[in-house]
Amino acid sequence: MNKHIIYFPKDGQASLVSNEWQVWNGELDEGAQFESPDQASDLNKVLVPFHWWITHHHNTNIMARANKGEIGVWFATDDDILKHANIIKAGKALWPVVAAHFPIFRDGRSFSTAALLRQRFDWQNEVRAIGDVLIDQLLQGARVGFDAFEMRADQDLKVGLTQFDLFSVTTQNSWRRKRSLLEA
Repeated sequence: MNKHIIYFPKDGQASLVSNEWQVWNGELDEGAQFESPDQASDLNKVLVPFHWWITHHHNTNIMARANKGEIGVWFATDDDILKHANIIKAGKALWPVVAAHFPIFRDGRSFSTAALLRQRFDWQNEVRAIGDVLIDQLLQGARVGFDAFEMRADQDLKVGLTQFDLFSVTTQNSWRRKRSLLEA
């Protein structure tokens, strides 16, 4: 777990903030600290795999933690979020954070997940990029709907912060704003 993430709200400035969320893979974690978020007394906030949420969200302990804002979900690149639209719509009232996982930086399917969450589901809460997230992906990620980035461990967060100020003109529409109109 990275101690800090880059947070870039839609109408604000990018900044480094403490990372309060642990990403759980749905199995025993590396340290074997817990087997399930409903058994984790020492774990405050956890992002669980969406496929795990689908089968476990009826558990009363899980729902109690979700109602306290302690559980969010992360989507794998092959999760069909449109197929499970009803679960995601219900999750809007529960999940303060959702994340899209990049298994490798070359795999851009998680950009589509963020765009679908913002456009089709009108997601207003945090959408975080996790996994193999590189500095090179920040601008595109911010355009499509990510507002938080948990960077790969070898990435320099301070350099990452500078990426959002590289360009003063936007030539394409994005989730953040309309494109700039160039004066002739």
